[in-house]
Amino acid sequence: MGMLFKPKKEVVGIDIGSSSVKLVQLKKQKGVYHLENFGMAPLPSETIVDNTIMDSASIKEAVKNLLESQKIKTKNVVTSMSGNSVIIRKILLPMMSEEELESAIQWEAEQYIPFELSDVNLDFQIIGPSKEDPSQMNILLVAAKKDVVNDLAMIFKELGLIPQVMDVDSFALENIFEYNYEIPDESIIGLINIGANAINVNVIKNGNSVFTRDIQVGGNMFNEEIQKRMGLSSDDAEKVKLGGTVEDLEEELLTGVMDESLTNLCLEVQRSLDFFTATSADERVNKLYITGGVAKCPEIKTRLEQSLGISVEDLNPFLKIVMDENQFDMDYVRSVSPFFTIAAGLAMRRVGDQ
Repeated sequence: MGMLFKPKKEVVGIDIGSSSVKLVQLKKQKGVYHLENFGMAPLPSETIVDNTIMDSASIKEAVKNLLESQKIKTKNVVTSMSGNSVIIRKILLPMMSEEELESAIQWEAEQYIPFELSDVNLDFQIIGPSKEDPSQMNILLVAAKKDVVNDLAMIFKELGLIPQVMDVDSFALENIFEYNYEIPDESIIGLINIGANAINVNVIKNGNSVFTRDIQVGGNMFNEEIQKRMGLSSDDAEKVKLGGTVEDLEEELLTGVMDESLTNLCLEVQRSLDFFTATSADERVNKLYITGGVAKCPEIKTRLEQSLGISVEDLNPFLKIVMDENQFDMDYVRSVSPFFTIAAGLAMRRVGDQ
């Protein structure tokens, strides 16, 4: 008997960050995701600089080792990009069919995309009719630089893998959040993913992303300041940043350096949220969820709450993902979960998705 419905093919989500590669594989059963595999591998410090891959050999090595150690069989990969190689714009266009939009989008994109259109891959998503003017519709326009997409795709192809979906970090963030958390429609939620080199900001209202921004600072800012001002090696800087100790550590100086970096980080987040408020009729974010490696720094929540005056909660990407306790060490999963938010969002995608 032939199968009537071909299941959507299995994929593995691979998030290539500037400090590590993260991998997540999920299985979907009756609308519920189960964790099959996950793992991370560190990358040498100058592998990716300003969203540009400087050392693809290191990335290939890390991905290959992860796939082997996790015994991943599928060749289908979903990955993502962020930062200045991706432009996301919400635009208003007259109501039209998807076909009409296909041909109109090139013309429209010219006004919003600061790159040559021949240099980018364009994609769009219809969000729905405009509340203010029903004859208009909201479109999410995404332009990704072809050379960056191709560089990423090459890494996977050379490993014999098939990149199925090229996603954007802030969308992966939104997808994993919406799967795990129930959000009242009227609340405006800020999702903040703080990685080593960048912060993705995504504001969600009525289940739609209404504002995204990538800020080009992250946890490395702490490390650089600690190295520069305390004369520590990069390994030691990472250690003390996460609360460890090294010999002859000047605690007071460290506290000062950490404090300044925290202040700068909070300022960057606040600027983005203020920008959202300024551009969207004074609407304010009323709750923040943070994730990413830097979210493990315990002070960060308190500091954000103080500077923003709103409640800040950890975004747990595995909150509603079913795990076999015999297969995974739950304490370990809990301790590393902030690192896997983007990879988990990518792993939710299926072959054939856009």
